[in-house]
Order: sequence, then structure tokens, then C-alpha cells
Amino acid sequence: MSAVQIRDMDVTTEYFVGTCSHVSESDEIDACAKRRITWLKNVYEKGLRVKVAILDDKQVGFLYVIPIEVCPWGPLGRDLLVIPCLFVLNKEKSKGAGSSLIVEAEKEARRQGKRGIVTIGYYHDFWFMPAPFFERVGFSVAKRRKTNPGELFGDVAVLWKIFDSSAEVPRFLKPNYQFRAITGKVVVDLFWNVFCQTSNIEAQRVRQVVAEFGESVVLNEYSSDDPIVLSRYQMPRGIFINGKEIGWGYEAPKDGIRKAISQVLRNG
Repeated sequence: MSAVQIRDMDVTTEYFVGTCSHVSESDEIDACAKRRITWLKNVYEKGLRVKVAILDDKQVGFLYVIPIEVCPWGPLGRDLLVIPCLFVLNKEKSKGAGSSLIVEAEKEARRQGKRGIVTIGYYHDFWFMPAPFFERVGFSVAKRRKTNPGELFGDVAVLWKIFDSSAEVPRFLKPNYQFRAITGKVVVDLFWNVFCQTSNIEAQRVRQVVAEFGESVVLNEYSSDDPIVLSRYQMPRGIFINGKEIGWGYEAPKDGIRKAISQVLRNG
């Protein structure tokens, strides 16, 4: 078996990264990929890097590292690099791509003079950021908390590797949302970011559906790409209609958004 190679994202791999491996699946994903690639390149000068795993000349996975001060996904802290997402194609798992990406992420954190590297991991039966994987590759649990019954993910942890004992433990996001009604209007509060494909796509869908209702619906947007917004609201993704959250885990479907708004309008 060939050895895994890790490269920085370039013009030959950015489409794979931008589509989150959903290559040539839909025009919607492709349009989102363009927005994401532009954002990734703009944040490059602030220290963001994307590492891409290559196996047998094929792109099989990727990892992002972002300075914690500008990471739209959390957690909150300073002088650390965050891994907000690590992905490896399911059929290529157990071939060393994930651990190889972690090695390069750690090297990048040291190159940038950070005090350590951190991620948010989950104890669940799902592919997204499994905490046990990070523990296997040398991360330790700095903080752990339980999620509410019925939530998509299980227990969640801040996991990190530190290079400097003075490193401060990052803080979990603590959502700070308060609904503000507008007389005679349905209010949609949208928390979103460009970085996350799911959030990015559903934000576009929310805008399109809200536009169908004209002046009867007001849309407020809060983008966690702005560190000030993230620090204030501590919510990188969410859709609220008159203060009630709606969500599907995956990208919110237009029909679902439309139905939720219509229900509130009918109820007055």
C-alpha cells in the first residue's frame, strides 16, 4: 500500500475541499464551494491552513487548522490552533490518512508559534469529529460535558495537545440568544457561517424562502465569521422563527423552512 502524502490545499485540491468531497453532486454544492474557497483564501493571511491527504494520487481527506481567535466554530481562547473539522473518505479510513493529517496540523501549530492545538470532539456513533480518535492520536481531554437528551451528538469534549504549560484551557461556547419580537411580523433569526458547508447552504435556503413571504417576515442574520459576533452570541449555526429553533441536523430543507414560517403566520 502506498504511503499517505499530506499537502497544503492548492488549485488542484481546492474543489475537493470546497465541496467537502461532494464533487459534482449539485449546482448548490458547487456554488457553496466557491464561497467557501474564497473565505478560506481570505483567512489564509490570518493563519488558516488546509491540509489535504493524498493516497495513490487520489484526494482522500482534509483537515483545517485555524487560529482560535478567528475560528467561526469555536471554542473560545487564545494562542492555540483549532481543528474545526477533519474528514477522511469512509472507504479510505484505517489507512493512516487521519493520523497523518494530525501530525501535519501539529507541525503547523508549532510553525506558527502557538501554545498548542485544540479541537471539539464528540462521543457518539457518527463520523463527525469522534473524540476517541483524537485521544488515540495523543490528545487529552481538557473539559467534557453532557449534551441534552435527544440531541444529535453525545457527550462533547475540548481535547488538546499543548506545547507550553502556560496554555489556557479554551472555553466551550455558551449560546446567548434572546428573541426580540417585532409587532405584526414573523422574525427569523439566522446564525450561520461561511466555513461550514451545512450552515452555508442552509443560510442561502433561508434567505430564498424568507424572500417568498415579502414584508410579513423579517430576517436577521448573525455571522460567526465575525469574531465579535461569535463572542457575543456564541452560536455558529441556528435558525429561530419567532424565538423557536428549527433544525434537521443536515441542511435545513426549503420545504421545512417554508412550513415552519407558514405555521407561525397562520397562528398569528
